[in-house]
Amino acid sequence: MRIELEKAKQAVYKSKTSFCKFIAANDAGATGAHQQGFYIPKNSIPLMFDEPGTKGTNKDRFIRIRWQDTFETDSRFIYYGKETRNEYRLTRFGKRFPFLRDENVGDLFILCHIEDDYYEGFVLQTDDDIEDFFTEFNISASETNKLIKNVPVVKEDNVLQECFDNYIQSLIIDFPPSIELASRARLCYNLSNKINNDSLLKNPDKNLLGWINTEFELFKSLENDRYKELLTKPFGSITEFIDTANTILNRRKSRAGKSLEHHLSEMFSIASLKYEAQVITEENKKPDFIFPNRQSYFDKNFNDDNLIFLASKTTCKDRWRQILNEADRIKTKHLFTLQQGISLNQLQEMDKYGVKLVIPMQYIDTFPVQFRDKIMSLNGFIGFVNHKQQNH
Repeated sequence: MRIELEKAKQAVYKSKTSFCKFIAANDAGATGAHQQGFYIPKNSIPLMFDEPGTKGTNKDRFIRIRWQDTFETDSRFIYYGKETRNEYRLTRFGKRFPFLRDENVGDLFILCHIEDDYYEGFVLQTDDDIEDFFTEFNISASETNKLIKNVPVVKEDNVLQECFDNYIQSLIIDFPPSIELASRARLCYNLSNKINNDSLLKNPDKNLLGWINTEFELFKSLENDRYKELLTKPFGSITEFIDTANTILNRRKSRAGKSLEHHLSEMFSIASLKYEAQVITEENKKPDFIFPNRQSYFDKNFNDDNLIFLASKTTCKDRWRQILNEADRIKTKHLFTLQQGISLNQLQEMDKYGVKLVIPMQYIDTFPVQFRDKIMSLNGFIGFVNHKQQNH
C-alpha cells in the first residue's frame, strides 16, 4: 500500500481542499442503520458545497472521484435536511465498490478536491500507512473527521496562543524532549479551559483528547517558529532538502509515538492509581503500563486478578497482536487506542485472544453495535482499576 500512501500525500498537497476520517461502522452499514455512504461532518462543508444546506430541504451535487489512482466513480454529495434528518453524505459508488465493507471499518478515507467537480479518493488500510500519513501532515488520530490543514492556524483562543508563544520564546533549545512538550501542552490546555485536577477527572475521555490535540497544536507552532527562516531560503542541493525533510518527519513520528503514553500516565497519576510504566517482563518485553507495579507482577503470592495490563497504541488495526505476549501472567490485555472503528471480524479475533479495547467515549459510535458493550471508555477503565486497588 505504500504507492497509495505516496499518491494520497501528493493529492493532498495539490488539492484545493482535503479531508480525512476513519471509516466508521455506520459508513459501512455495520450498525444496523440504513444510511448509505460516507458521513461527512458539518465542519467540512467547503469540501462539498459553497453554502450549507437549508433545513427542510435536500440538495445534492454530482462529482467524479478517481480512487487509488486506478478507477473512477460518478458519485454524489447530498445534504439530507427533510423531516428529522440534518446530515451530509457522499454516496453512489456502484455495486462493486471495494471500500464500504465491514473489513474497511477503521481504514483511513481521504478525499481531495482537485478541480471543479473532480476529486481524488484514497483508502489506507495499514497502521504504518495511516500513521505515516498523519506524520506527513502533522495531525493526530484524534484530529480526523475534518478538513486537513496544510498550514499552521493561529489559535482564536488568546489564552492558549499566549501560553504557546511564551513557552516557545522561553526555550533555549530548538526542540525539547517529548515529555516536556506534553507537560507544557497540558498546562496550556488546563489554563485555557480553567480546569483543575478534580474537573479533569469528571470527564477524562474528553480532557485526554484535549491534551493530545493541544500538544499537536503546540508542536505545530514550535515547528513554524523554528523553521520560518529556513523556509525563506533556497536549499543548496536536493540532498540538503531531503535530509531536512527527513529530520522533520522523524521528529514528528518520534514525538507522536510517545505522546499518548505521556498523557495517559498523567491522567492515571491524577486519578491516584498505582501503576508503573515500561515494566520489563518476560524476554525483555516492555508493556506500557502494569497496575499496580513490577514488584507485584513478579510476586507469586500476588493475586493474578488484581494485576492489570494496559498497552497504548494510536492505531491498532494490525498492531494489536504485538501486545499478546508482553505480560504472560495477565490473561486479559487492555489496549487503549485512538483508532476510530475496527471491523467486526477483527473485534471478534481480539476477543478470542483476550484483548479488551479502551477508547475515548466519543468514539464508541464508530464501532459495530454488537461489540460496544465490550469496549471500555477511559473513565470506565480508571474506575475499574480504582475498584481493584481499593478492594485489594
